[in-house]
Amino acid sequence: MANVVVVGAQWGDEGKGKIVDWLSERADVIARFQGGHNAGHTLVIGNQVFKLSLLPSGIVRKGKLAVIGNGVVLDPWALFSEIDKLAAQGVSVGPENLMIAENTPLILPLHQDLDRLREDAAGKAKIGTTGRGIGPAYEDKVGRRTIRVADLADPETLSARIDRLLAHHDPLRQGLGAPAIDRAELEAKLTEIAPKLLAFAQPVWKVLGEMRKAGKRILFEGAQGSLLDIDFGTYPYVTSSTTMSGMAATGTGLGPSAIGFVLGIVKAYTTRVGEGPFPTELTDEVGQRLGERGHEFGTVTGRKRRCGWFDAVLVRQTCAISGVNGIALTKLDVLDGFDTLKICTGYEIDGRHYDYLPTAAALQARVTPVYEEMEGWKESTQGARSWADLPAAAIKYVRRIEELIHCPVALLSTSPERDDTILVTDPFAD
Repeated sequence: MANVVVVGAQWGDEGKGKIVDWLSERADVIARFQGGHNAGHTLVIGNQVFKLSLLPSGIVRKGKLAVIGNGVVLDPWALFSEIDKLAAQGVSVGPENLMIAENTPLILPLHQDLDRLREDAAGKAKIGTTGRGIGPAYEDKVGRRTIRVADLADPETLSARIDRLLAHHDPLRQGLGAPAIDRAELEAKLTEIAPKLLAFAQPVWKVLGEMRKAGKRILFEGAQGSLLDIDFGTYPYVTSSTTMSGMAATGTGLGPSAIGFVLGIVKAYTTRVGEGPFPTELTDEVGQRLGERGHEFGTVTGRKRRCGWFDAVLVRQTCAISGVNGIALTKLDVLDGFDTLKICTGYEIDGRHYDYLPTAAALQARVTPVYEEMEGWKESTQGARSWADLPAAAIKYVRRIEELIHCPVALLSTSPERDDTILVTDPFAD
């Protein structure tokens, strides 16, 4: 059976939640492999809207196993808050349908404190984080001072981990004008929540390996987008984890050979939340129209998203780096009614043509997009479920995107509704 990795191929907010939920009907396991509760997914199922941040999107489907892998940084209090919200909507979450890797690092209140303190101190140089402690938690993981899920099972280990952690954080806080951590309070909070969290803990690498051998289909769910990748994104305005497809292997404990198909989620235009370069950004009435029609506000932060034309250069780049086999093109219906559409096909920087986005921040800041204009369409594409339902100009737009990004469309989404999806290629097909 082919296992599928889903990654965002832009700056996030591409509509991964709906696509993962749609694909999860065909999967047995849905596994998150990176990020934290800074990532938001909105699912529209019938007359219910589910807003998820940490839990895998497949959690709303009965009979599926949801997995939080070791590549995720986990805020246990945020997790149980999200579980409670789902319970109020009639979705039950327990150890029978949610599994958390024993070696998953935890996000603690001190990480959120540090996140906010640093952003406040940075002033104009701020990165635009969500303030949820994601970056500091990943720093502690790499610095070998993190507290992991399994550490909660042994008081002596937990105590030693806290000592090592505070030896680093207390001097940092002092330098930022914040008081030292109340060690007793932190240990009490962790001791209190430990039994609840440990009930979900498993050796995920082993369980997934056994399920793979048994022929179960695994859907790997990424968070955020490829252009926020710590290595290949628009650094330093990026997240603190690897958002590319390769992380699916290391973020769950399955080897690269477990990946059968990489699906890149791509919005029919471009958006970005927070600071950083954005070559095709529109600050005029067209950008305003895209934002209003696309309801472009962050699921987690509520921040207004910056909007612009489709950037084929960036999507071609991210598809190549993640080895994308096919894309799911979302929000095509937002473009309904435009007389003319534009696609960025290249860049000009100081009179020189580029067919990729250079790494140097100084060059990125001087990018001028090169556009190709296409005829728009007046007909509605909203709710289309077959190619026959699409206007000829819309099909032409989709085909041109395929040509420019060197990657075929596997799925086409025409509304937030789960069933308003055109299947071209089944990612789970052998």
